[in-house]
Amino acid sequence: MNQQQLITKEIISIEALNDLIIDSIQDIKGKKIVKLDLRGLGATPTDFFIICEGESNTQVKSIAENIRKRVKEETGVLPSHFEGVQDGLWALMDYFNVVVHVFHPEKRTFYDLESLWSDAAFTEYGSL
Repeated sequence: MNQQQLITKEIISIEALNDLIIDSIQDIKGKKIVKLDLRGLGATPTDFFIICEGESNTQVKSIAENIRKRVKEETGVLPSHFEGVQDGLWALMDYFNVVVHVFHPEKRTFYDLESLWSDAAFTEYGSL
């Protein structure tokens, strides 16, 4: 690894991390991608939620694994918590300032995080 790569890995911004995560979701054709900015809401568990869904258990797993892999390779950052990949219904990845939720469609409807955090600023991303 050269010096420029080390510097880049040390100073990744939250915006760059969000962009990388969203790009990683789009790599695997994730659907209904939403970024919730929670910073203006007071006491919240994180600054951002990024939520998406896969059409199958396999796609949910693939999206989550691609996010973990690309963020590690491109920034050197690993999630502090990573769960749910085994069953492929809801994978959660905690990057401290950004929490990623990759849902199977039925689980996303059931938990309805967008409604729970409806006061957040929403950014929707088109599916590729």
